[in-house]
Amino acid sequence: MKFSTKAEYGLKAMTNLAKNFPEQKSIKTISQEEKISAKYLERLIGSLRKNNLVESSKGKSGGYALARDPKKIKVGEIIEILEGPIAPMKCVGKFCSLEHACASSKVWTKLAEQIKRTLDGINLSDLI
Repeated sequence: MKFSTKAEYGLKAMTNLAKNFPEQKSIKTISQEEKISAKYLERLIGSLRKNNLVESSKGKSGGYALARDPKKIKVGEIIEILEGPIAPMKCVGKFCSLEHACASSKVWTKLAEQIKRTLDGINLSDLI
C-alpha cells in the first residue's frame, strides 16, 4: 500500500501546526518551512478545515491553527480525510460484493484493520 503526497504533505502541515498550537500560521509560512507548494497546501488545509481538524481566520493577522489539541488528533484521522478509507485493495469492505465468497479478502481486510489500528494509535502530539 502506498500513500500519496496528500498524506505526506498533509501530515507535515499538521505537524507544523501542532508545534505552534494554539497559535496560527499562514499558508505561506507553512509552505516555506515544509517546502510544499502553497497552492497544493491550500487544498490540503481546505480539506482538513472542512473536516474540523483546522480552523481559519481571515484578515491581516489571520491564518490557520489546529481545531483541537494535538493530543486529541489521530494520525489515522488525518490520513483518511486526505486519502479516503484505508484499504490495501479495492475489494476491501463495502467495495466488494463478493467479499464473503473470496478467500483472499480476509487477508486484505485484516491488513486494513491493522494499518488503521496502527495509524489511530499515533496522536499528532507524538510527532512533535
